[in-house]
Amino acid sequence: MPDTVTKIVLKNNNTAVEEQGVTFIINPYDEWYALVRAIELKEAGIATDVHLITVGRAVTEPVIRKALALGGDEAVRIDAESNDPYEVASYIAEYAKGAGYGLVLCGKESIDYHNGSVGPMLAELLDQDFIGFASSIAIEGRQAVVKREIEGGEETDTCAMPLVISCQKGVAEARIPNMRGIMSARTKPLKVITPSAIPVLTSITAYEMPPVKAGVKLIAADNMDELVNLLHTEAKVI
Repeated sequence: MPDTVTKIVLKNNNTAVEEQGVTFIINPYDEWYALVRAIELKEAGIATDVHLITVGRAVTEPVIRKALALGGDEAVRIDAESNDPYEVASYIAEYAKGAGYGLVLCGKESIDYHNGSVGPMLAELLDQDFIGFASSIAIEGRQAVVKREIEGGEETDTCAMPLVISCQKGVAEARIPNMRGIMSARTKPLKVITPSAIPVLTSITAYEMPPVKAGVKLIAADNMDELVNLLHTEAKVI
């Protein structure tokens, strides 16, 4: 996805984002929480390997290498491009069914579309249980003990694996790649998979840029009357 500091330019009659000159990043919920927690489980001797799966074209490979630099063992790039969450979940499920994963971790949502639906769709397609919005994950034998925030408190769930969990803040502490990780990432395997055709359930009609923000008015500290007048006449409650 585009870096959050990227200046977005629309094209094709506002139906697509111009990618020329755009810096792409890993979705923070996937990188900082899901990936790092998976690496922690491997460091603790609970997981044997950490595999990274993404749906995207070749332009995503530098971003995938960064994830490998953090501590992933192997990456899989499903050679497709889609903004439809069902299509993305289906591509991942198609590969994961044959891989025999005991635990699949993903971010609670992406920061571009914020729909949070790929994780639960993936669990359904894999015929596995799903726990969302995890803030703590512990593995005890073949069970996962997961804490998640709920309205007014915290809930603890225990569920047998295989299992799909979406992660949020609190499940792990963000890391940055070290030089050894960056160097080793260059030689770690990155498989490219050509997927079968999957039906697309949603499409983008158009993007719309947010309204331009109004300028800021600075009022002198000793001009209280002007401040009060502007609060009454121009200020808006949001």
